[in-house]
Amino acid sequence: MLDVRDINCFYGQVQVLRDLSFSVAAGEVLCLLGRNGAGKTTALKAIMGLIRPRSGTVTLDGVDLTALKPHLVPREGIAYVPQGRRLFAEMTVGENLEIGLMARKRGAETLERTLDMFPILRERRTQQSGTLSGGEQQMLAMARALCLEPKVLLMDEPTEGLMPSMIATIRDAASELRDRGVAIVLVEQRVDAVLPIADRVAFIENGRTRDTVPVRALRDDPSLIHRYIGVGH
Repeated sequence: MLDVRDINCFYGQVQVLRDLSFSVAAGEVLCLLGRNGAGKTTALKAIMGLIRPRSGTVTLDGVDLTALKPHLVPREGIAYVPQGRRLFAEMTVGENLEIGLMARKRGAETLERTLDMFPILRERRTQQSGTLSGGEQQMLAMARALCLEPKVLLMDEPTEGLMPSMIATIRDAASELRDRGVAIVLVEQRVDAVLPIADRVAFIENGRTRDTVPVRALRDDPSLIHRYIGVGH
């Protein structure tokens, strides 16, 4: 289990996260919902060690991730798909995937299993990543993360700017990973993209976890979404 407990994070003197806490279990999808600037992306960066909490802990199966240097965090089994994809645009699809495999020393079997989830990437293996469509780049970013064979997958706005067919592909992949026992923490603004796959939703407001509810509660009472993020669903 990934456990984020009472973390406080700052950018300079500005506090962004305030005693933020949440947890996610194997085979569970937790969505972080909140307005822009609520601290959702910062929470993911804190898990990855890209921002160091001044206090609080982040643990995965009892291992204190806050004690690790950022490049060691993926070796513990956490993969991160950042907003904006962050691919190596000059490299081919295959070369980007090789970088993912190197993080935890995975090989051909892992690569083949990942490509089975995104067959179009198999066709594009020798293509320069920067020439892919936006949806294909998102698939590649997710596939590169999966080459780590992660226990936990962090995804920041994975459906942003994508066509409905691409959103469905990303959602189906997330559902398959959940069925394999991967824990997923998903930051999304599109509530309609989240509800079909999330198990629980944590509402983040001003750097705090205001409430965590089963997704069925949102279906039964959509006003919860308006209360915390100010939009209908």
